[in-house]
This record gives sequence, C-alpha cells and structure tokens, in this order.
Amino acid sequence: MKHHPVRHLISLDDLTDDDLREVVERGAQHAAASDAATSGAVDRPLEGLVAGIYFVKTSTRTRTAFSTAMLRLGGTIVSYGPGDLQTNTGETNEDTGRVLSRMLDLLVARTAGDPGEMRQWATQNRMAVVNAMSADEHPTQALADLTTLTRHFGRVEGLRLLYVGEGNNTAAALALALSRCPGAELHLRTPPGYGLSAAILERSRRQAARSGAAVLERHDMDVLPGGVDAIYTTRWQTTGTVKPDPRWRETFAPFQITDALWEHSPRAVFLHDLPAHRGEEVTADVLDGPMSIAFDQAENKMYSAMAVLEWCRAGQWQHVDGGIPATASAGRT
Repeated sequence: MKHHPVRHLISLDDLTDDDLREVVERGAQHAAASDAATSGAVDRPLEGLVAGIYFVKTSTRTRTAFSTAMLRLGGTIVSYGPGDLQTNTGETNEDTGRVLSRMLDLLVARTAGDPGEMRQWATQNRMAVVNAMSADEHPTQALADLTTLTRHFGRVEGLRLLYVGEGNNTAAALALALSRCPGAELHLRTPPGYGLSAAILERSRRQAARSGAAVLERHDMDVLPGGVDAIYTTRWQTTGTVKPDPRWRETFAPFQITDALWEHSPRAVFLHDLPAHRGEEVTADVLDGPMSIAFDQAENKMYSAMAVLEWCRAGQWQHVDGGIPATASAGRT
C-alpha cells in the first residue's frame, strides 16, 4: 500500500482557521459544480483508496453522505456495523487502529461515547480518522452547516444565527465553528439544564474574542434577537441519548420552532440537521415551508464530506472544470 500524509478530523480543533475556511469553500465548490452539471469533470483524487465506514449509532444522512462522497471521489468503501469489530471481544482500540491502518486509508466513525476511542485509533499515521459524531461534538455537521450558509448567502462572516433547542453535539460544533468566523453571531436559546457544556462555551467564547464573533446563550424565550439570517433547531431527543427527567418535554415545550419566530426575522432561512419530528421541535408549517432549506442542508452534507475526505488525504484540492468558485451559486442551495 502506498503511504501518503494523513490528517485526522476528530474535533474542529484539528482544523486551523485556514483549514476550516478551505474545507467549507471546497464543499461549496463541489455543490456548485454539481449544479452546473460539471461534476463529471472533477478529478478522482481518492481513486485507489479505501474508506472504512463504521457506525455504532443509527445514521441516514451522515453515513450516506460519506459513503457516496468516497465513491464520487473515486474511492471504495467497506462498511461495519456495531457488532462487527473485535473490540467487542476485548481487542484494544490501539490494536484495532493499527490493524485497520494496514488495510484502510480512511476510517469514518460514529461512536457511542466521547472521542477518546477515535483518538486511540488515530495513534497511527497511515489511516485518517474522521469523527462522524461523538457524544460531545458533531464536527462534520458544522462543516455541512457552514457550507450550506456559504451556498445560500455567499459568505459565513457577519451572519447572525438563532439556535433554539438542546445544547447537544450539533449545537456544540456549531458554536465552535461559527465562533471562528469574523463578525458572526450565534444566539443560543437552550432549555434550563440543557445548555452547552461549560467547556464548549468557554472554548467558543475564547475563539469568538479572537475572531470578532459572538456566542451568546440564554435559557428562556423571553427576549429574542431580531433580524437574524437563519433559525436553527435539532430534534429534542438526540440520537442515542435518554433524558433522566421524565418531564423533560414540559421544559422543552416553549422552545418549539413556530411561524411566530419569523415576525422579527422575516427573511431568515430555517435550518435543521434532521431527522425531524414535526409537532415537537418544529411545526410542519415551518419545516415544509418556503423558508426551510433543511433538505438542501442535508444534501450539502455529501459535498462537505467530499471536502473533508480530500482534506484528510493531505488536502490536495483537485481542479473543477471551469474554475467554479465557492460562492458561484450564492443565494441557492
């Protein structure tokens, strides 16, 4: 097997500011090329490489996005289910990573707990490891979100977002990503007891102070910012989690996304990482309404995944015929 430089994406902290911008722009470039029907002209930079797709938890969008992304870039995939690896019989994560790295070029994984398991797989330097969601952070979701914003608005810098719902791994990644975008504002409205962790809030605010962004969190819906560019929510019951409070739905009820939120932000688009439960975190009128770009957002996960896979394999961006820039389709997703 040929050995090439690899980079791991286990947390957004693994990306420099330049990396973050380039991955987002590259994802938007792939999407624009697809819209322009020039996707067939894209080089196949991952031809001959093999990616393992290992998901312990359920996934529709992320698993399909990375699988199709690898195939579109010329590579092949091997899929594993939660009971397929010998870690279930006692093999150490380090040994599993060393073995897989002799046969795979990339490993895209969704685990049940913290990213420590992925860090152990990443102790070798032959196989890139990608975090497709861990308990504390969903980095590739945030990259897809920023790709979606770039496609729709032509930029991320200076945008104002209102996030309503649990401070889960999607919200954590969004805060860590937007806080590095100059002039961006993220206003979080999270239920009492279900906000961002203190560590995530500290990291994002430290980054915001450096970049000129802002991350603001409250635990009520009493005072909302007006004129935001996007309103974002996620499902109330995060994948693979159970809330200890049996009456948690009463706490979450005031945080439902309804048409009323558009009274002070009439031009805001609606984002949702999906899957959605209509009638819980969002009404059907909003999710299926004209301001919703949630399903475009889901499609953009594939284009963002293509950019992530390229970055992991030494970031060798390939030419797109016609030189389509990242913002060529601004205003569309």
